[in-house]
Amino acid sequence: MARKKNLLQQTARKLVTFTNPHSFVAEQFRTLRTNITFSSPDADIRTIVVTSAGPLEGKSTTSANLAVVFAQEGKKVILVDGDMRKPTTHYTFHIENRTGLSSLLTRQTTIEKAIQRTLVDQLDLLTCGPIPPNPAELLLSKSMDALIHQLSNMYDLVIFDAPPVLSVADGQILANKCDGTILVINSGYTKKEMALKAKEAIEFANSRIIGAVLNNFILSKESGYYQYYEQKD
Repeated sequence: MARKKNLLQQTARKLVTFTNPHSFVAEQFRTLRTNITFSSPDADIRTIVVTSAGPLEGKSTTSANLAVVFAQEGKKVILVDGDMRKPTTHYTFHIENRTGLSSLLTRQTTIEKAIQRTLVDQLDLLTCGPIPPNPAELLLSKSMDALIHQLSNMYDLVIFDAPPVLSVADGQILANKCDGTILVINSGYTKKEMALKAKEAIEFANSRIIGAVLNNFILSKESGYYQYYEQKD
């Protein structure tokens, strides 16, 4: 029990949807979940990529919290760390990263051994694993296609935390293989032209943008929505 409490304290900042589900920020992630659900009324979205234009824009935190709110809805979810250059999901969930995606794609382990449970009910994690010398080639492989197909049969939703699309090709490769892409934009940090280039890169990869997240936006307490939320609580 003490270990679990300690882990909760360590994850509080990044996993606000889990540690503080009634907060304003958690409510925004639930709104994002709803928008994604309604973005494709005629077909279920089973695989989602979360990416950004560049680094330090909050894509990993966004993908983790998005995975949590879908799991809280009752879906069986797996979060996959598709950033095999600078992986972070194992830090967010305080899980070991000895084996993971890279291990599976190079046939060094089995899917049963690679997938790990998290503290969140209904949410599993596939960490990056050892950083490989050829991430793009692994993502382009037939093994990656087979893995996506297998995970889609095992889970209601597969969410990939992908590298920034303007930094390396990996993000575009993943976007091409999945049903939809979420683009994370850091307010006050991401330049407009970079956001537009990221949008074009995703569309060039024949991926559908199903949502955008404006991260670190400061909402005034005088705003009507903020006042509505405060009164509702």
